[in-house]
Amino acid sequence: MKQHPLCTDTEHAANVLDLAIPVQVKQEWAELQTRRHFLGRAGKVLGWAAAASLLGDRALLGDNYPAAGAAGGDLLKLTNFAPKAKRAIYLFMSGGPSQVDLWDYKPNLAAQFDKDLPDSVRGSQQLTGMTTGQARFPIAPSHWGFKRYGQSGAWVSDLMPNMGRIVDDLTIVKSTNTEAINHEPAIMLMNTGNMNAGKPCLGSWLAYGLGSMNDNLPTFMVLQTKLNTAENNQPVSSRLWSSGFLSSEYAGVGLRSSGDPVLYLTDPNGVDREVRRKMLDAVNEINRQTYEELGDPETNSRIAQYEMAYRMQSSVPELADLSKEPQSTWDLYGPDAKEPGTFAYNCLMARRLAERGVRFTQVYKRGWDMHDNVTKILPIICQETDRGCYALVTDLKQRGMLDDTLVIWAGEFGRTVYSQGGLSQDNYGRDHHPRCYTTWMAGGGVRPGITYGETDDYSYNVVKDPVTVRDFNATILHCLGIDHNKLTYKFQGLDQKLTGPVPASVVPGLLA
Repeated sequence: MKQHPLCTDTEHAANVLDLAIPVQVKQEWAELQTRRHFLGRAGKVLGWAAAASLLGDRALLGDNYPAAGAAGGDLLKLTNFAPKAKRAIYLFMSGGPSQVDLWDYKPNLAAQFDKDLPDSVRGSQQLTGMTTGQARFPIAPSHWGFKRYGQSGAWVSDLMPNMGRIVDDLTIVKSTNTEAINHEPAIMLMNTGNMNAGKPCLGSWLAYGLGSMNDNLPTFMVLQTKLNTAENNQPVSSRLWSSGFLSSEYAGVGLRSSGDPVLYLTDPNGVDREVRRKMLDAVNEINRQTYEELGDPETNSRIAQYEMAYRMQSSVPELADLSKEPQSTWDLYGPDAKEPGTFAYNCLMARRLAERGVRFTQVYKRGWDMHDNVTKILPIICQETDRGCYALVTDLKQRGMLDDTLVIWAGEFGRTVYSQGGLSQDNYGRDHHPRCYTTWMAGGGVRPGITYGETDDYSYNVVKDPVTVRDFNATILHCLGIDHNKLTYKFQGLDQKLTGPVPASVVPGLLA
């Protein structure tokens, strides 16, 4: 045995496993040593895996890689079955849109203005701390009228005339329901399948399960709509697009509405591309040596992210340059689309990201939390979003992209039919309501022109075809070719998945 230079009082160096320590600890150290040696021997193999991640399938397969648009060229082998959609755009309406005022038309409520909601309807439902102390729960019919649109005859509020024009392309779900009654756990459940932080979100699961379709942009991108101070803006944090226990390379990358679209992409003054390339090569070599020594997979993720950032220095400016968009684009999306950070602008950017092969784009629009002053705030937020949603679906359809792009519109819960606080003919408030709310999808994999599920006469309880959050997410994965029970990751001794351990089912009635 080779003697350590500092061991001068013994003939041989001591073996740590010969020390008087518990057997269990010795076994653990031996296993760690074995894994380290294995990783060291496997370094070359893992290096090739890293190269595949950095260079893409085209670089390794060469002429054998099918061209984009060719049969099978855009479909990865990681799907469990042939997908109808290969990308998704998720329009998340944070705060809880009011299904009573937008989608779930209840004409008989007008005659029940200010009457108490029957106890038999409310039952033993848990209420929020904001209304649990109310002496009564007066019914507040919608302040706005509804019209029927399209061949499907779907009812849509007068606040959303543009959405009415595309109802035959929508799959409207009136029976979505959730277990959470407050914003943070409800938003977490909708986005990550769990009310507690630390889990991967839907976009991260898709990035992990399906991989990228573009070597120059991230697989998962996030756009936040700028705030309107007239609205009640609930906070939205980056843990909603976190990769959780998955590798950090699967986390969402945010596009900013002012300054550099992505932070730290611009080279510092005095640093040209050649210098930047040499610097990255040096840093990557240090990271590779670190990986060979420690075997931490996050080191390879760091290398991949540095390389992606380098490529994004060219791809992101091109993405953000709207000067080549034709006049027909602005006629469709409206003048707001020219202002970075507006909802219409983000919808246009979502289409451009989809064109460039970004697998999952999520657009956040805050402001839907209306505990009071509904008649003032709801028209404002509908004016901000109605045209953008319409334009995105229409634009994708005109470009032949809607068939393989799944568009999702949803919030974390709905609003109560009874008024929170004061009620008058001109104004009211609405509290959180988890028992039923409306979502919609359009495009790849879902059945267009239908309304799925029914609620009672008060838009309070689901009476037909309920769709839980887990069912909703399972159906999204199905449209993208994934069996939600098979997309798993071993963590903390469990096969973790988006839909969690609670049983979930794909909803056949929503599928094309």
